[in-house]
Amino acid sequence: MWRVTVLYCAFIVATVLSQGTGEDSRVVNLNQGSFRGLKSSDYNVFQFLNIPYASAPTGADRFKAPGPPPQWSGIIDAKDRRIICPQVSTLLHSTLVIQEDCLVANIYVPNTVQSNLPVLVLVHGGAYMLGWGSMDQPNELVSSKNIIVVTFNYRLGPHGFLCLGTEDAPGNAGMKDQVALLRWVRDNIAEFGGNPNDVTISGCSAGGSSVDLLMLSNMTNGLFNKVISESGCSVNLFSAQLNPVQNARDFALKHGFTDVMNLNALTRFYTDRGILSLFDESLLFAKDSYLVFQPCVENDLGQEIFLADAPENILISGDFKKLPVIYGYAKQEGIFRLPQFNEWSVEMNENFTNFLPADLHFDNETQKAEVARQVQKFYFQDRLVNDGTVSEYIDYFTDALFLVGILRNIPLRVRAGHTQIYLYEYSFTHSGSEVIPQLNGIRGATHCDQYLILFDHPSPSEERLNMALTMREIIYNFITTGNPTPPGSGSSLPTWPQVGVDRSPHYSVGSTIEVAGIPVRERAELWDDLYARYGATPQPPMLDDFVNTTTPDYEEETTTPEPNSATLNNVFSYKFWIVYTTVILIALK
Repeated sequence: MWRVTVLYCAFIVATVLSQGTGEDSRVVNLNQGSFRGLKSSDYNVFQFLNIPYASAPTGADRFKAPGPPPQWSGIIDAKDRRIICPQVSTLLHSTLVIQEDCLVANIYVPNTVQSNLPVLVLVHGGAYMLGWGSMDQPNELVSSKNIIVVTFNYRLGPHGFLCLGTEDAPGNAGMKDQVALLRWVRDNIAEFGGNPNDVTISGCSAGGSSVDLLMLSNMTNGLFNKVISESGCSVNLFSAQLNPVQNARDFALKHGFTDVMNLNALTRFYTDRGILSLFDESLLFAKDSYLVFQPCVENDLGQEIFLADAPENILISGDFKKLPVIYGYAKQEGIFRLPQFNEWSVEMNENFTNFLPADLHFDNETQKAEVARQVQKFYFQDRLVNDGTVSEYIDYFTDALFLVGILRNIPLRVRAGHTQIYLYEYSFTHSGSEVIPQLNGIRGATHCDQYLILFDHPSPSEERLNMALTMREIIYNFITTGNPTPPGSGSSLPTWPQVGVDRSPHYSVGSTIEVAGIPVRERAELWDDLYARYGATPQPPMLDDFVNTTTPDYEEETTTPEPNSATLNNVFSYKFWIVYTTVILIALK
């Protein structure tokens, strides 16, 4: 598909040579071909958009590692063709182009003659099921800080994370897309003025989980030298599948396919169906916080392996890249689950066991019920989950979804000799922050607020703008030195110490910025104890119980039912996605 697009662009290039010339454009010559980037009309930034960095295989090979990017002769205008990978948000905007061969990157370059600029690669979030690179618009960051920023698409959901442990579906196609992007940056970013030896990777939510996993993979050696992991890390529940084969079976059964003990048949279920029919937005709302299609521990098939063992095991072994890293989280990440509050609060009072994280494994239901009572009493005392305990509800999902993984991750790394770690909590709110209706208009710092403030925002309030400038200063310091508050920088910010094995100290970023002690100590200790006793370890695909029979024919589903409007409204009621949607709609104007 890319080759068709490229040939078409080459055909029309003669008609656009007069557009964007001189100081309004810049041509970059790569081995795969030449691109003309256009200068932004609003920022002093050149944008090279929708450049193919790899090819996503299709058909029976759709779950395999990416191939090389296409090649061509001539100059192609690197404009936004609005390409996104297949995902559950198919109706988000009618101008978005959904296609399987979707591996494109966007490079934002400041208008400068300088070369060897530091590079920031952003991995978008979205539960490994939603999102695309250009959702994050970094023009203000690029123009003010004189860095190059790269955003990109990677395969999502079953398309990127079906993990059968076979040659047809080895697993982690979406993560191997990310590796392919980093290799492309290594080989090409110098032509844009960037330094391939000074690359920082960052992301939030699934993006934060991704960049942390990239540190654990042997496929990424030498591809980056600093990491910023926001609202996610490698030991979060959403970072690794617990039982990949069972996940694949359960999803197929849910969608009407029953021959799930036949490996050939199960493989054909995924390879023969229309790609959009493999996406199910209901996976976003699991009460046990499990996303199902996410990275996995792989079988050794004699090819490159992205993740060879469970993340916690790799951290304990100490066999990982110990690079300068920042871990950040928003104080009230659990606001993310407020859209489900009215429904879930009732069930939490009746059966709290359904809301325990899926990576806690129990010997029997009695044991599970006892732990559920312990956790419920810890967060809600002897009170019901209702409007009067909404703060406790937010704290619970802050921990279960995001914070517990981050705080478990810190001591594992420090004990393994990883010292250059900085931890912060972001509690800053402003007039545009999320309102908590049950708390009479009080606003909270919700999921990924600390990340989104870095990017372009129309008409920000003065308080938001000031915090954006502060956060950009912190991030720029780290990108350029490996230290968020380096000595001699002239900054008025307090010195940010490295975190220790006890998770102290941490940086507190709110209405004031200060160095604080151990964050949410009692909550962290509760979960330390639970995971020490009941934590489940992600496993590679187990193939022993498949039967070897001939694959029967079945009716292939070639169309995808359109989600109803109520479902879509539920999916995008999250502030995280509302903000992202606003950003992309502005960019599409």
